[in-house]
Amino acid sequence: MNNKDLYQELQQIGRELERFNRHRFLRIQNSFPRLMLFNLARGMAFGLGTVLGASVVLSVFVWSLSQVEFVPIIGDWAAQILEQVNIQQPE
Repeated sequence: MNNKDLYQELQQIGRELERFNRHRFLRIQNSFPRLMLFNLARGMAFGLGTVLGASVVLSVFVWSLSQVEFVPIIGDWAAQILEQVNIQQPE
């Protein structure tokens, strides 16, 4: 490899580093307030998604248990839970 090729390679690496430094993610990581705000928003979105997902899964599970009537103990228990949930919901 001669000096001209080495110089061109170094210029190309320099251009890539400039492009990398202009990237949005790196700008966020370089600022502490932006990083904290980004992580707060990410945490809130994760928490909201977890709560909504668990609510949907649990309500479908309880509803499906209330439909089971051939096992009297589980069916009655699930029906009582469903009744309590319906009482607690504001109209």
